[in-house]
Amino acid sequence: MRAQMGATLQDLMDTDPRLAIVLADISHGYFERAAAAYPERVIKVGIMEQTAVSLAAGFAIEGFIPVVHSITPFIVERPFEQIKDDFCYQRLGGNIISTGASYDYGTDGMTHYGMGDVPILRTLPGMEVVVPGTAGEFDALFREAYADGAPTYFRLAERQNLTDRAVRFGRLEVVRRGSAATIVAVGPMLDRVLEAVANLDVTVLYCTTVAPFDGEALRAETLAGDRAVVVVEPYYEGTLVPEIVAALRPDPVRIEAIGVPRRVLTRYGSADEHDADLGLSAAGIRRRIEDFLAEG
Repeated sequence: MRAQMGATLQDLMDTDPRLAIVLADISHGYFERAAAAYPERVIKVGIMEQTAVSLAAGFAIEGFIPVVHSITPFIVERPFEQIKDDFCYQRLGGNIISTGASYDYGTDGMTHYGMGDVPILRTLPGMEVVVPGTAGEFDALFREAYADGAPTYFRLAERQNLTDRAVRFGRLEVVRRGSAATIVAVGPMLDRVLEAVANLDVTVLYCTTVAPFDGEALRAETLAGDRAVVVVEPYYEGTLVPEIVAALRPDPVRIEAIGVPRRVLTRYGSADEHDADLGLSAAGIRRRIEDFLAEG
């Protein structure tokens, strides 16, 4: 996805003179051509993520459309106050692109893990959050939303789904329909979800825009009466539960939230090893869904 980010942004810089890029200490190689062609619009600040975000906000004030990029915890958690004060409170448009979520840098330990990015950004008024499942989906979603005037977060990961889908910003996509429950699969979790529910009678909805969440589509595709919903998220579990409840109220709803458990991860390992340990493999997701359906 990161290579696609570089290609997409360099292509857009050739056609949109408003686009500016602020980099910390990562991904410089993806922007060499853009930096040579537009040195006044590609700025490298080093390991100063708070400064990078504030500089990007300064670009926005001057009429540019900024993009600021670094590793997930460094571009979200470290400069959270700057995102809040410089972008959201001033109602500036701009784009934050992370890489490495949730534990793509799994051998570097908790300092490089980023499971809390989406939960904390969703607390900010007006913040948009996009979680593409493939590089091609990032390209489509970024082109659709980057200039919409809102602060927008794009969450990139190394692992992705095998197939691009015709995703739209702010929309849920119906992948299949069933009657036992509705499964909401977020971004790169879709392939694992489809493997997990291969012979189950469930609806599967694909979510690449977490905020704003498409509650209208969820309500339309969830059976009235016994509303049973499972959300499978690549960040801390339970993040989308408030949106699901709000979308389906006043009807009662049973919800199972499957994602990264909200605990400190003290173990080191690859992303696949973390998933297996945390029950986020296809087999682990299958067990959780079967237990949930049995309870109903």
